[in-house]
Amino acid sequence: MSKTMQEPTFLILTALADGAQHGYGIISDVERISDGRTRLRAGTLYAALDRLQAEGLIAADHEEVVDGRLRRYYRLTDDGAAALAAEVDALRRRAEVAARRLAAFPRLGGTSPAFAGPFPRGVR
Repeated sequence: MSKTMQEPTFLILTALADGAQHGYGIISDVERISDGRTRLRAGTLYAALDRLQAEGLIAADHEEVVDGRLRRYYRLTDDGAAALAAEVDALRRRAEVAARRLAAFPRLGGTSPAFAGPFPRGVR
């Protein structure tokens, strides 16, 4: 059984799934993706980028100098895309289980569109 991906990792990989980005771009994109719930600090981001690079999930893409400062861009690797896809699949399965169970919750009665859709066989 694989370990659940931490939310900051999920959000960083999701940001990079749209293409190579530099640090500030990733911070901004993560905030957008999370509807403002997650605001990564620079130190947290760069520690995560170092770890994700060491794990082979992202790679340095290119560098450019803007206003005298070096910007390093990062991209998602094939392994990173596979890890993100696996996490998306796991999240989808868990959300389907939760939706199915909520559909039977007496006070909700399954009136939300979140309750619609196919559920995995044998899941209650």
